[in-house]
Amino acid sequence: MSATPPPASFRVGLIGHGIGPSLTPAMHIREAARLGLDYHYETIDLIDQPHVDLGTELARLEAAGFAAVNVTHPFKQQVLEHVHHTSDAVGRIGAANLVLLGPGARVAHNTDYSGFRSGLERFLGERPRATVLQVGAGGAGLATACALIDLGFAEVVIHDRQQTASERLVARFGAGDRLKTSGGDLDGWLRRVSGIVHVTPVGMREHPGIALDVDSLKAQAWVAEVVYRPLETELVRRARGRGLATLDGGAMAVGQAVESIRLITGREPDAARMHAHFDQLAAGGSAA
Repeated sequence: MSATPPPASFRVGLIGHGIGPSLTPAMHIREAARLGLDYHYETIDLIDQPHVDLGTELARLEAAGFAAVNVTHPFKQQVLEHVHHTSDAVGRIGAANLVLLGPGARVAHNTDYSGFRSGLERFLGERPRATVLQVGAGGAGLATACALIDLGFAEVVIHDRQQTASERLVARFGAGDRLKTSGGDLDGWLRRVSGIVHVTPVGMREHPGIALDVDSLKAQAWVAEVVYRPLETELVRRARGRGLATLDGGAMAVGQAVESIRLITGREPDAARMHAHFDQLAAGGSAA
């Protein structure tokens, strides 16, 4: 009788600043166990290394046997200087949140795009896709804006406190008249749009507050958030208080993790099971 082969083994990391509260490691580890994998996920918080050489750090992880790293703020664009190949999505978006490692064969992917798009598409259902306002034009904002364009909104308006960031994003995608900046007029656009996508750090536990005036939105407007710690940000809380339809940041968090595991392991995660686990984690339950 032949012996049972050992489970496939993967060592994965998360690189970023202030990533201790991230739920991504627990989601990966739990689902990998259900898939019968020997899976180790570690956080590499570089917040105390402002001048880190990212290429050297990736080489160190490769030498230590890491198969992949998820990448978050502030490295989603910078990491592209240290990879050998990019997915089609990364080529369009100009940012990555996953790098598959290997000497001479680092491949950058963007699962923020697929995670956000799938979650928003389910949320929207039959809602009209007229004018949507995105607040935030950073690394994650590149992915969400690309998804909004691909989802067929008639008009996608980008607002950022730094007008030049909005202008760079619009220039990157070149979607004609469908994609434009707010011109700095956040309040004016809030009163006109059918939906809001919020993609800034405001609302995180480390950056409390709210980036826009919910009371300016129309009664039929909807709100989509990408921040998930806490799951009910001040933006989500106020929008729900007004009776607006809301999509919290859990949809994107789980969606990107599902696609990341698929790319890292070649196995098919159970998305519904991962959503249930995320809900438990976000509520403060056990990760076991």
